Amino acid sequence: MTALVIRGGHLIDPAAGVDGPKDILLKDGRVAEIASPGKLKLQNGVNTDETATLDATGLTVAPGLIDMHVHLREPGQGYKETIATGTAAAAAGGFTAVAAMPNTIPVNDSPEITRWMQAPERGAAVRVFPIAAATRGSKGEALNDFAALKSAGAVAVTDDGHPILKDGVMRETLAAAARVGLSVIQHAEDTRMTQGACMNLGAVSFKLGLRGMPPEAESGLVERDIRLVTELRDARAHLHVAHTSTAAAIAAVRQARRNGLRVTCEVAPHHFLLSDEHVGMYNTQAKMNPPLRSAADRDAMIEAILDGVVDAIATDHAPHATHEKEVEFENAPNGITGLETALGLCLRWLHREWKLPLGRILSLLSAQPAALLNLKGRGTLAVGSFADVVVFDPKAEWTYHAVDTLSKARNTPFDGWTMQGKIRWTISEGRIAYKSS
Repeated sequence: MTALVIRGGHLIDPAAGVDGPKDILLKDGRVAEIASPGKLKLQNGVNTDETATLDATGLTVAPGLIDMHVHLREPGQGYKETIATGTAAAAAGGFTAVAAMPNTIPVNDSPEITRWMQAPERGAAVRVFPIAAATRGSKGEALNDFAALKSAGAVAVTDDGHPILKDGVMRETLAAAARVGLSVIQHAEDTRMTQGACMNLGAVSFKLGLRGMPPEAESGLVERDIRLVTELRDARAHLHVAHTSTAAAIAAVRQARRNGLRVTCEVAPHHFLLSDEHVGMYNTQAKMNPPLRSAADRDAMIEAILDGVVDAIATDHAPHATHEKEVEFENAPNGITGLETALGLCLRWLHREWKLPLGRILSLLSAQPAALLNLKGRGTLAVGSFADVVVFDPKAEWTYHAVDTLSKARNTPFDGWTMQGKIRWTISEGRIAYKSS
């Protein structure tokens, strides 16, 4: 089947400025035609006998979502997640593309691993865009060959989880990435201030007797990186702050933008919905890095999303095996899953509760991540773009049950939460990657 028609839906495509009833023709993996309801011409050699039709009456049709921060665990930790299972979960959440972090085993610091992650043998349900390590082995010393990594398919560089602490190395990383047109994504954590810490520093960590991570460990590194971008004086340099979680870090990004710098940031749903109070009595499903912060920090994330400082919503999908989380809080690994809950949480809270327009939410989850990673032809449904589509019922309420996940992992604090916006179909390059039962 090379052609697919989506009829009767309400198309919201922020990048193209479209918000209204439209029918869409997808052909050979691309958007071939968009027309008012009942007005598709179905030309260009389309055989109507071989064209499938989806009835999207009452549903929202939008560009497929793009998650610019996921951990798919392959190569090396397939017992936690595989590229196949992680992308199946992505499709169930409406994502048609994911950007995979390099903290694999071995670290993705070579063109060979970058290509391996994209090979058809991995069985990906949606498109995978590897993000390669900035330094060899993510050890923060010698830089990798960014041009070779980009040629192999890498869309950015980062030592995510192992922040680049040395000023000289970070300056060199920003300059080298700028020369080849790649973004530098920084996990902003001064690990010299967080050794032995396992949650946010505050009243809750004191009550639980746990060593806390000071918010300055994040904001201080963000401020340092912004200073390096300023000193570099290269308009091509792009610093992207991953999973921003503190009010001070957001303030630094806001000021950098006012100063005309290419500094962007993302926020994860758990950082604008939860606070360190959700750790409760040592709940390891609420343990991640950056940790859940104070209520004031959480509110600052909401404000920054509403006022446009935040450039993207990313899940930081970090699957772990059940037995790894069923240990003492200090010994449990950081991270939660997030691909199947992101849209539902955003619609329930950002849209319904905090009145952020639906188009803005979809832009944060599609057009803007595509722009940040320079993914040409994605994040929009303009004619000629990739046929990456999500079709969902924006009014439908549903309850997320971790037991039903398509991921290998169930480590989520959102088990049993009420979501809004039920995914009906996810279409990746013209192929139905997910259909709700």
